[in-house]
Amino acid sequence: MFMSMPISIPARPRRRAAAIAAPFVLIAAANAFAQAPPAPADLILTDAVVHTVDVNRPTAEAVAIRGDRIVFVGSERGALTYRGRDTRVIDLAGRAVYPGFIDSHGHLAGLGNSLRVLDLVGTRSLDEIIDMVEERAASVPAGTWIQGRGWDQNDWSDTRFPHHRALSEAVPDHPVVLGRVDGHALLANAKAMEIAGITNETPDPEGGRIVRDPETGEATGVFVDAAESLIYSHVPAPNKEERRQATLAAVNELLSWGVTSIHDAGVGLGTIELYKEMAENGEFRLRNYIMMSSSQGTLDHYFERGPEVGLYEDHITVRSIKMVADGALGSRGAALLEPYSDEPDHRGLVTENPERIEAVAAEALERGFQVNVHAIGDRGNRIVLDAFEEALAQVPVADHRFRVEHAQVIHWQDIPRFAELDVLPSMQQTHQMSDMYWAIDRLGWTRSRGAYAWRSLLETGVVIPAGTDFPVESVNPFRTFLASITRSDEEGWPAGGWFPEQKMTREEALKSMTIWGAYAAFEEDLKGSLTEGKLADLVVLSQDIMAIAPERILDTRVEMTVLGGEIVYTGPGAEALTKAVR
Repeated sequence: MFMSMPISIPARPRRRAAAIAAPFVLIAAANAFAQAPPAPADLILTDAVVHTVDVNRPTAEAVAIRGDRIVFVGSERGALTYRGRDTRVIDLAGRAVYPGFIDSHGHLAGLGNSLRVLDLVGTRSLDEIIDMVEERAASVPAGTWIQGRGWDQNDWSDTRFPHHRALSEAVPDHPVVLGRVDGHALLANAKAMEIAGITNETPDPEGGRIVRDPETGEATGVFVDAAESLIYSHVPAPNKEERRQATLAAVNELLSWGVTSIHDAGVGLGTIELYKEMAENGEFRLRNYIMMSSSQGTLDHYFERGPEVGLYEDHITVRSIKMVADGALGSRGAALLEPYSDEPDHRGLVTENPERIEAVAAEALERGFQVNVHAIGDRGNRIVLDAFEEALAQVPVADHRFRVEHAQVIHWQDIPRFAELDVLPSMQQTHQMSDMYWAIDRLGWTRSRGAYAWRSLLETGVVIPAGTDFPVESVNPFRTFLASITRSDEEGWPAGGWFPEQKMTREEALKSMTIWGAYAAFEEDLKGSLTEGKLADLVVLSQDIMAIAPERILDTRVEMTVLGGEIVYTGPGAEALTKAVR
């Protein structure tokens, strides 16, 4: 036993020396790592109230950006560790910061066009519109088409559809076409109808309606849904440069409202190629999730080509299809299960063959595309849900994220089907704000309880991506937020809200304008919250909409919009922000 000791004793110090040395190596490595400063940020925003929409860190006070990505969200102390010699640091002096707003349903080309034609939004009578058309006619040669958009007969003292007679008498030598606010009806004068070859015998096209005088059968000049093409097909199309300029104007309008991403509904091949060309040239300063039109030529092209995701540094994605199942409620084109309360012999218009919706949906599932179908009436919504259910039975896909665009009036039996089928109701809260004055006239009290039913849908477990349907509604995201949480108009009517049990919370409203919109485009890992590693798209506001009283929300101004780390808009009076560099 004693003789074994020389063998065991020398081995112990060697093991111990190794054990003692290891911590010093680890400590030295840890110190070297801790002392290595992070790569400098390009832009740091400090002294802010940051609403991240990130459940792991809901609020912060600073954001650091490198390139087009967020590298830090948290304390000012932490953000300033990313400060380098060339880092720009802006003190926001307590202003509110939000993720860039995502408008999940709009029409970019339509917005651009609306900025170059007569703006009829808010007009209070046909006479007011005629005065505007006469003024424009005096400035252009006879025979020049005069266009406008935005009238809504529900805002007039006489809420019936207008007749062309007074317009035609006032402007006989110019063809005139004036789109209704929802884009689902137009008013044409006699000259425009003459050019289009419209007579009293012209039949209604499938999915469309020529409104006629009930006594004489004469075309009144109002064309609904598919019938609009009878007139619009004769209007000269803008040339490429006009379309480009209109697109630039629309993009700038969106950025001025803090909208950094849109879901662009119903875009044709030519327009998609224009957007790509502009993006290639660095002119397309917006993120556009394109819903291609469902024309057969466009579908054939993309079904052969496949989805295009994240083109031009995540500015353009083409992976979804827009279809249209019915018309709009305001023009009585929305397809209802029972007749309109204010037109008992009419149930609206089905504008797409249900079998085609099913067939397109099934092929889209096979080829990796999302399908988003416009449906406003309860019959329209049921048609789409039935078509989706059949397509999913043929081609089972777990994470398809099919969408119903608008989902305005839903039969109570169909509300749970959205969650059951994993279908997203993509809705526009400001449609409720605009429609509530006359929706009960169209639907009656009982059906109105299933209209704009945000809370009923949310409680089934779905999310609601929010849009404005611009230019049908204003791009203004603060109207969306106000409508979501109050269900009242700008003046606070009705007190307590229209069917107030359907309100959203502020947190839900903000998610609907940010992360839920990102989810609806398969982009929740890329945008929609202010999270390290995501795109640096954010907006700086003049006040905190999550904290102020509802009556102050519409006073909010966008003071700065940042897209991919670049300041792309500064609002009036916000020059001090860009100078507050330290």
